[in-house]
Amino acid sequence: MTDLVLTEIKARILIVRLNRPERKNALTHAMYTAMGDALEQARDDTKIRCVLFTGTSECFTAGNDLGEFAAGLPGDFEQTPVGRFLLLLASATKPVVASVNGAAVGIGTTMLLHCDLVFAGNNTAFQMPFASLGLCPEGGSSLLLPSWIGRVRTAELLMLGGAFSAEEALRLGLINRVCEPEQTEANAFEACQRLTEKAPAAIRATKALLNKPTLEALRETMLEEGQLFAERLKSPEAAEAFQAFMEKRAPDFSRFE
Repeated sequence: MTDLVLTEIKARILIVRLNRPERKNALTHAMYTAMGDALEQARDDTKIRCVLFTGTSECFTAGNDLGEFAAGLPGDFEQTPVGRFLLLLASATKPVVASVNGAAVGIGTTMLLHCDLVFAGNNTAFQMPFASLGLCPEGGSSLLLPSWIGRVRTAELLMLGGAFSAEEALRLGLINRVCEPEQTEANAFEACQRLTEKAPAAIRATKALLNKPTLEALRETMLEEGQLFAERLKSPEAAEAFQAFMEKRAPDFSRFE
């Protein structure tokens, strides 16, 4: 497992910590593989009752490493590290909790849609700038968000791609609590402890019932999004957006139809 993702088991909780602070925890294929491995470990180990995803008090993740993802995805989406991780996360049978501070960009926001409890620091900036990068939504966000917050609000977040605060995320029902950044992980861990004290089969049954209405449609949507996302990575629009990002300028989409 890459040292860019650290794991430890504490009080029956599997803690998965993003550990690439010098790049704002930008996610690589190897990091996705490690996170997928952690979810499989939690699924198969009966001693683990809960999973906690976290970063630091300054940053959760700035999203995908654009330098690596500019080369495209290696193979069919379902078999790629990111596809495997997202599908494992969406189908997790044990509770998943997230502690989020600072940047929560792209996947840093959409992966939270599959968590059961989310705690965010008041320094958190959520953002899904897919269209701004010449890409499309991922992680099942095009299915889940409209039913949770309404279509027009979803269109604003996914099409305009602006950042929004923890307070706004709380108002929209996307997180459970806004915290002081230095207390976010402690609050999330305390919630994990409370979950581990509950009857484990009852918790799994509750989660299964909550997920059942969208389970099949979610998988289908995630695969469709993933295929289109892979195609968009190879598009001229994405190439312009990535080049603009590297050059620290605004992308120019004026020549595209």
